[in-house]
Amino acid sequence: MIKDRKISFSGIQPSGNLTLGNYLGALKNFAEFTDNYKCFYCIVDEHAITVRQVPADLRRRTYEMMALYIACGLDPDRATLYVQSHVPAHAELAWILNCFTMFGELSRMTQFKEKSARHADNINAGLFTYPSLMAADILLYQTDVVPVGIDQKQHLELTRDIAIRFNQLYPDTFTIPEPVIKKTGMKIMSLADPTKKMSKSDENENATVRILDDRDTIIRKFRRAVTDSGSGIRVSDDKPGVTNLISIYSCCTGKSTEEIEREFEGKGYGDFKLAVGEACADLLSPVQTEFYRLMKDKAYLEQMMKKGAEEASYYAQKTLFKVRRKLGFVQL
Repeated sequence: MIKDRKISFSGIQPSGNLTLGNYLGALKNFAEFTDNYKCFYCIVDEHAITVRQVPADLRRRTYEMMALYIACGLDPDRATLYVQSHVPAHAELAWILNCFTMFGELSRMTQFKEKSARHADNINAGLFTYPSLMAADILLYQTDVVPVGIDQKQHLELTRDIAIRFNQLYPDTFTIPEPVIKKTGMKIMSLADPTKKMSKSDENENATVRILDDRDTIIRKFRRAVTDSGSGIRVSDDKPGVTNLISIYSCCTGKSTEEIEREFEGKGYGDFKLAVGEACADLLSPVQTEFYRLMKDKAYLEQMMKKGAEEASYYAQKTLFKVRRKLGFVQL
């Protein structure tokens, strides 16, 4: 397939209140890709049902995710924003790729082990084959680059392996995607335990700043953030709490580590944590304002979902036609 621009793909589950880590590590950077890439940003609702969902909540969060995509700066005229279940080609290619994914590969996936431990009463086949669906999501669009966090790098490596394996049997079917991992803000850590990633499922509310937290809540959570023994505001392996806050402050303000260390030289943790909280609240304020405006106009959100699904289906069907033909399926 001849492409006028390279293609970027990414997707986020509509499963809970998204965190500051989701924003700084992914959403905030998505708009930058639209300058140089043809971008597909998917709301991966089919991935979400590997864990039991309350239907009304899943439906509401799908609308919220579309509103957040737009509120975070994604222009539906410059990027394809759509819902995964609105494009059946995802599920069809996922089944085909299941037949080219080895059992041993899936059993080694770290996220399968972690989610199985958390949801021991619901270790379903979808949870196990989740990476094959993720591979289908990416490969459907002949994706060149995938902006990912560190925790998804293993899945992308498997996607590449599946694509290479398929191409060896049926040459020139899939583009082999490359990961793009932004060093700053690629992994925002918990405010309560800076050795763990900030998670939307953390039971400790003070550990996680959410995109839609109000200003007072954001500042309060940063005031309570765990720092480290001793003093001095600097990046260091023995200062995981301060290092995490410096990373967050850098992402929120655009300042370098060196500038931040100079800015707070001689100052205490209290002043620093307040500054980080205020910078974070300032960054999220316009996103929240636009989000709440969009959520009042569900007709517009549905219109954008329909537009995105039509655009995505056009590209997805091209790849699926090629795959079916190469496999020997009879096509009418």
